[in-house]
Amino acid sequence: MAGQAFKKFIPLFDRVLVERFAADTVTKGGIMLPEKSQGKVLQATVVAIGSGSRGKSGETLPVSVKVGEKILLPEYGGTKVLLEDKEYYLFRDGDILGKYVE
Repeated sequence: MAGQAFKKFIPLFDRVLVERFAADTVTKGGIMLPEKSQGKVLQATVVAIGSGSRGKSGETLPVSVKVGEKILLPEYGGTKVLLEDKEYYLFRDGDILGKYVE
């Protein structure tokens, strides 16, 4: 189902489409957290990437992340995109803070 949505949407240039991890709704002690007190999740999984940005001489510079990698996002920024009733976010490659190595 999600694969069909990505066939209809491909990020351009150096943009990266990500799916944020779900926020914790229960503390380690078992206390339920209301939505207002849940922290903003800064971790995400890359679901689609663009072809890359253009250099000064016209060559294509590749995107620094790959589909399926887990990344760290800035606290603010990104553009919310709804695909198949699911929330995704679009970031520029340079806005991504880092990636997790497994």
